[in-house]
Amino acid sequence: MSYYSPSIEKLIESFEKLPSIGHKTAVRLAFHMLDLNDEDTNEFINSIVNAKANLKYCSTCYNISDTDPCPICSSPKRDNSIICVVEDVRDIMAMERTHEFKGVYHVLHGTISPMNGIGPEDIKIKELLNRISQTDIKEIIIATNPRVEGEATAIYLSKIIKPLGIKVTRIAHGIPVGGDLEYTDEITLSKALEGRREL
Repeated sequence: MSYYSPSIEKLIESFEKLPSIGHKTAVRLAFHMLDLNDEDTNEFINSIVNAKANLKYCSTCYNISDTDPCPICSSPKRDNSIICVVEDVRDIMAMERTHEFKGVYHVLHGTISPMNGIGPEDIKIKELLNRISQTDIKEIIIATNPRVEGEATAIYLSKIIKPLGIKVTRIAHGIPVGGDLEYTDEITLSKALEGRREL
């Protein structure tokens, strides 16, 4: 039995559909929205509607953008001969925060995961290969996440790209700065050992 009116219940259910939002958080968000004045409510609604209407995938890298090509792909300051391959649009934001990478990106929109029925044809690998064939590429940096699916995707990409005579690298994985060895899992430690370098 619900203690809320059907309208409130529907609002709570809508928030529960968002990732990482449990029932208690959904209730808090629903009541927060109800407490907003009409102007703030309309601004919130319009921002969602506008984002859905105006955002599109960049036809070059498959980033989400208001423009096609996206600002990164169209920037004359970026090195188009180096492509960093990431799983998700949010990974671009993480890489950009470092202010270190001056190349361009390619978003796969997922990873190879046979357990979940996702094969190479279900993510943007074919589009990456088309891009490579049309551009003079020096290096592909594979920056998929260090999970089983990310590793499988990295290995697959390396096997199909290396024969094209293009340098393929993988971002290093290891112990985070400020981390303690005793709290680090064995997979991360083994990756840190593999990626060790001379001082």
